[in-house]
Amino acid sequence: MNFLGCLLFLLLIASFSTFSNALTDSEVAYIAHRQLLTFEESGKDQSNNNVDPNLKFENSRIKNAYTALQAWKKGIYSDPFNVTATWVGPDVCKYTGIYCAPTLDDPKLNVVAGIDLNHQDIAGYLPQELGLLTDLALFHLNSNRFCGIIPMSFCNMSIMFEFDVSNNRLVGPFPRALLCWKEIKFVDIRFNNFEGCVPPEIFGRPLDALFLNNNRFSCSIPPSLGNSTVSVVTMAYNNFSGCIPHTIGMMPNIEEIMLAGNSLGGCFPSEIGNLRNVTVLDVSGSGFVGSIPPSFAGLKSVEMLDISCNRMTGSVPEEICKLPALKNFTFASNFFNGAAPACKSSKDVVIDDGNNCLAGRPLQKPPKDCDPKVVKPVDCSKDVCSAVHSPPPPVQSPPPPAPVHSPPPPVQSPPPPAPVHSPPPPVHSPPPPAPVHSPPPPVHSPPPPAPVYSPPPPVHSPPPPPVQSPPPPVHSPPPPVVQKPPPKPEQPDVVLPPNLGYQYSSPPPPLFPGY
Repeated sequence: MNFLGCLLFLLLIASFSTFSNALTDSEVAYIAHRQLLTFEESGKDQSNNNVDPNLKFENSRIKNAYTALQAWKKGIYSDPFNVTATWVGPDVCKYTGIYCAPTLDDPKLNVVAGIDLNHQDIAGYLPQELGLLTDLALFHLNSNRFCGIIPMSFCNMSIMFEFDVSNNRLVGPFPRALLCWKEIKFVDIRFNNFEGCVPPEIFGRPLDALFLNNNRFSCSIPPSLGNSTVSVVTMAYNNFSGCIPHTIGMMPNIEEIMLAGNSLGGCFPSEIGNLRNVTVLDVSGSGFVGSIPPSFAGLKSVEMLDISCNRMTGSVPEEICKLPALKNFTFASNFFNGAAPACKSSKDVVIDDGNNCLAGRPLQKPPKDCDPKVVKPVDCSKDVCSAVHSPPPPVQSPPPPAPVHSPPPPVQSPPPPAPVHSPPPPVHSPPPPAPVHSPPPPVHSPPPPAPVYSPPPPVHSPPPPPVQSPPPPVHSPPPPVVQKPPPKPEQPDVVLPPNLGYQYSSPPPPLFPGY
């Protein structure tokens, strides 16, 4: 990306917050305030005492689901597609977007196992009565206009497997309820307004994919990142500061890392070179300095490498440009004053070296901008980020589940809305197979994706399949673009209903063309 591209991209990101997804700031504040008031009111009693005694329910868990869904319906202020019009009567399994399945502890007992309201443009809040849905394994709420916080009562959803609330207007600190889920595989909370620090404990969960990008998270990246089992982690376009932890080289399964657009700094840790399975590494626009570590030659699987829009100096080594899997290498908008011949042109690799200090190359910085930086390069051996760090601390156990009857802690008024211009394209899921009641098999990591040039936009997650009590087998999604089709999954022991689970038959478009 050249200098103009970087500048335009940053201006677009800065202006993104000016757009609204059909809710004004005052409407967002009103809905969030109503949510807090209901916490005070319903926190005292979330029993079924107010349920019409003439209604007959299949079992007590279905009755609890009725209580939860009716409370949620009252908290919805706009439903342009009239999705909740069917949320009437005791048969909650016939409600639109609600999926039921037998539970493992009793095959004759039907429960609400999945909720899919993706891309319905619904405005409202999440009542704490949703914590009564203790058998819920999939919660898909992508691309709506929900405001307020995620209630702590969600901690009671003890078998949660896939959780997607991306592309909404949610606020507050990192939702602590997520730390209660011991079997969670997929978390997507990107494109919201969450803020504060990311708790170290989240990297101790058995996750395969963690999407945190395009929020307001700050603080440093916890060293416990090295404990994570994820194959994909996106933390781009927040306000993380400090250094990349040296423990990054200990991640056993990682294939894609997105750290672009933060307030990080210092030199790259040499341990990044230990990530031999990484296919996508985007650390652009985050204030990194120094030279490219020789250890980067260990990135044998990397296909897309983007270190553009930083303040790096020195020469680009030939070993990097000749990495065996490399297809796209962007090191534009730095202060490099040298590059190996293989880094200037290649028939196999798309290279962007613009806006540097490379003699004889087009579209470079003027000499007056290069001299001060080239003369005084950063010595990474003395950089604070190059200090040896201890291994990641053990991850603490999650807090005990909060009872449904206790209200969550108060939160501040919501910050300005997180931006989304238009919803992502839908993704089609395969038809449902016949359900079986055996426990789910292990989840397989997704295949390596193709190069991408922009932070992953919020995807339109497919609908969640009903599952039995333990989480169903679902392939956790890879980040935005997939070059190779995912392998055919093994025949699952637990089969989910139609349009549930994540299938990625086509990638979402880039957020900003040309980046």
